[in-house]
Amino acid sequence: MAMAACVKVILGSVAFAIFWVLAVFPAVPCLPIGRTAGSLLGATLMVIFQVMTVDQAYESIDLPILVLLFGTMVVSGYLERADAFKYLGKLLTWKSKGAKDLIFRICLVSAVSSALFTNDTSCMVLTEFVLKIARENNLPPEPFLLALASSANIGSTATPIGNPQNLVIATQSGVSFWEFATGILPATILGVFFNALLLIFIYGDLLSVKKDQEDPTAGFVNGECVNSHQFSPATMGGHRVNSEPENHWFLNGAYWDHRDQPCSRRWKMQLWKSCVYLVVVGMLVSLLMGLNMSGTAITAALALMILDFKDAVPCLEKVSYSLLLFFCGMFVTVQGFNRTGIPSTLWELMEPYAKIDEISGLAILALVILILSNLVSNVPTVLLLGARMAASSALISPAFEKKAWLILAWVSTVAGNLSLLGSAANLIVCEQACRVPDMGYTLTFWKHLKFGVPSTLLVTAIGLMLLKS
Repeated sequence: MAMAACVKVILGSVAFAIFWVLAVFPAVPCLPIGRTAGSLLGATLMVIFQVMTVDQAYESIDLPILVLLFGTMVVSGYLERADAFKYLGKLLTWKSKGAKDLIFRICLVSAVSSALFTNDTSCMVLTEFVLKIARENNLPPEPFLLALASSANIGSTATPIGNPQNLVIATQSGVSFWEFATGILPATILGVFFNALLLIFIYGDLLSVKKDQEDPTAGFVNGECVNSHQFSPATMGGHRVNSEPENHWFLNGAYWDHRDQPCSRRWKMQLWKSCVYLVVVGMLVSLLMGLNMSGTAITAALALMILDFKDAVPCLEKVSYSLLLFFCGMFVTVQGFNRTGIPSTLWELMEPYAKIDEISGLAILALVILILSNLVSNVPTVLLLGARMAASSALISPAFEKKAWLILAWVSTVAGNLSLLGSAANLIVCEQACRVPDMGYTLTFWKHLKFGVPSTLLVTAIGLMLLKS
């Protein structure tokens, strides 16, 4: 694409810069309006500056991606209600053999849950589990929180529904769920394994020696408390309430103890949970069979609403509509920036040195993706580079075109481990850890960077070697 008129290039760059600043620094003092409003502001400025028309702005919004994202969020909400994450939490403490064993378990559970339920969801509901486990064993939280966040990012590469950028790639590339999963899964497995080894190597001393002074309130957590982790406030029927004691649930406007419930009610609850799991398994099987991902996700979400047999509003309130709006604004803003011609011009300059079939070219390409993913975030990077990388690789062979999409998915996601700001999953772990009552812990930028840099470089290199072969 040729460069647009000078005025449009300048104004489009200004609009994109405003979007970028507010996406990376949502609480910037001069305009603390947050990421979502910043995204919508960037999109609106693209239209006001006449970089694109209103119709072009609407056309740039990718509806299948939004539907897929909405469907997976609804499904994740019902899985939370069905105690899926509570059972995952039990795996973290079942017959544990020490701190290093816990590191491996957290890495494994975090990776698997992220591949199936998205990395952000996994970090949202597992952070408090991890803090409780560290406290129960009188161990420092830092390596365990890093294990959760980093493995969530690495594990989410395994499937198209693992993270937002994979959703974009799967929708734009036409690569099936099965091809995506089988192509990238070996890299994911090795990445999680070596990430855990690196954690043990860096934090070996902390994991081998418990805190010098035991926390006087450490007895607050025991195996039972960890297994009965309480999630969000009672906005949904059948959901445990934070302020209520263990075993109490909120249902139809009243509290009840599931230990005293009639057999028929317990049977109905177990039957409902089983139906939820069957629907989710059916969704995954349908995706593996190559059915339309957006249609499959929204069908599974609707099936769960019907099976719940009650007003779906409380469940729909759990959906992050701010994230959906952020995506809408981002689609428009990135498309407007593409229309300035700047990304195409930069790609034309770099393309001769970034050939995917050459080791040096692959290294340069990976470095560009890694830097861009940390500067402008991973989803905008995918939107900016995806089609260009695929077109360039298709000139080599169709197999390299598919490989280009998988490499983009791998590097843009693993790049999120580089710094605390590199991934939403990192920020979720950091914010959730600070808010846990009586157990709050602050994971600082520098603590994360100390592990993030070597982990990102090591895991990225391992994955590239596997994906290239």
